[in-house]
Amino acid sequence: MKIAFFNAKSYDIEFFNRANEQFKHELIYFESKLTVQTAELARGFSAICTFVNDALDRPLLERLAGYGVRLVALRCAGFNQVDLKAAEEFKISVVRVPAYSPYAVAEHALALILTLNRKTHRAHNRIREGNFSLEGLLGFDLHGMTVGIVGTGKIGLCFAEIMRGFQCQLLAFDPHPNPEALALGIEYVSLERLFDQASLISLHCPLIPQTRHLIDLKAVQRMKKGVMLINTSRGGLVDTGAVIDGLKSGKIGYLGLDVYEEESELFFEDHSDEVLQDDLFARLMTFPNVLITGHQAFFTEQALQNIARTTLLNVSDFEDNGFSQNRVNLKIQ
Repeated sequence: MKIAFFNAKSYDIEFFNRANEQFKHELIYFESKLTVQTAELARGFSAICTFVNDALDRPLLERLAGYGVRLVALRCAGFNQVDLKAAEEFKISVVRVPAYSPYAVAEHALALILTLNRKTHRAHNRIREGNFSLEGLLGFDLHGMTVGIVGTGKIGLCFAEIMRGFQCQLLAFDPHPNPEALALGIEYVSLERLFDQASLISLHCPLIPQTRHLIDLKAVQRMKKGVMLINTSRGGLVDTGAVIDGLKSGKIGYLGLDVYEEESELFFEDHSDEVLQDDLFARLMTFPNVLITGHQAFFTEQALQNIARTTLLNVSDFEDNGFSQNRVNLKIQ
């Protein structure tokens, strides 16, 4: 099948070309993000492959359908960026990669936690300047801490297993309790109780209408003073203005983000020679107890291998059978 890749980076090209030795599709790569303006590049392609920050809204999908596109292959797990109702209306199938490496994301969440806690990034910079003072680097033991996990799918479960290794007390919220999490001894509680009791809260749930701004001002006000909040899921789970208020008041003692609700205009590109226009993001960067990475939690060799293989398998299944087990439909929402 002839596939147009949008937002293609060097690592996409490397891993997809390697995986395609098995599938033999025709892969054409474009650096451009997929927008209404760049959609013309998809003319003549039956399938396109997009990433998490390519917003496929109704006008764009209508244009793609007019160009003959029948399949959107998401090389990511999230699908909140796609208007599924419009895709169904225009007879465009949408497939995704539901699980590429839950370990990659869970381990990155731990990296944020340990860095924020023990301030290793600040210590590294000090040592390079010959400053060996320990002032301002005080951390705390994770051992025995009460950790709240919001979402206990594959990634949330991996994160729970990691924190169990620190002998933390684990609380979880999920509308659909995971039997494997229950077997670990995780206690499922209401979201309100989790906010009340957890000293560390990590988000591992999808972005759907019910979870948008799950962390709002009301949620922040319920949390323990000095709480550590970690988000490696989707930026829209967190109301940025609310967490800034929480940081200013001291309610949030540590904030680790790998995602940001307005990241589509920032992440995955080099803006080092530009003045950032996002005032909320700029405000976040002024806090010494905030650590932000640019949506890199998924970025491991194993994850990229799995993403490439699963994406191309999805396309092959659609080409051969008109269906893929990883198809996204309205019922998922």
